[in-house]
Amino acid sequence: MPRVLGIDIPGRKKLEYSLRYIYGIGPTTAKEVCAKANLDPAKKADALTDEDIQHLVAVLQSDYRIEGDLRREVASNIRRLISIGSYRGMRHRRGLPVRGQRTKTNARTRKGAKRTVGVIRGKEARSAAKAATK
Repeated sequence: MPRVLGIDIPGRKKLEYSLRYIYGIGPTTAKEVCAKANLDPAKKADALTDEDIQHLVAVLQSDYRIEGDLRREVASNIRRLISIGSYRGMRHRRGLPVRGQRTKTNARTRKGAKRTVGVIRGKEARSAAKAATK
């Protein structure tokens, strides 16, 4: 497994697919990087020489914002939205979908597991429900 900028990329896959394991690099960016570094996208990542990896690292560091820098930027953008009290910031704070999706049904990834809200009548049933939640 070749190591590029501290990330192990899978060696048995083609270069254009292995580069996608780096945060911030998708299909289009992977092809662009291969072209700028003068590397064959169909070449297996294990077949890269040290010189090829150096070219790849040079291109990635000079032209693209990836991994830690990108993660920090995204997190600071979200913190900014929350601090100014925008609608999107409030959705982030509450853990709800941010981009206009419906929430009456679906949205389980953002909202988490279902929590049933209802009234339990009778002292025995209420105490049993309390014991079950603890």
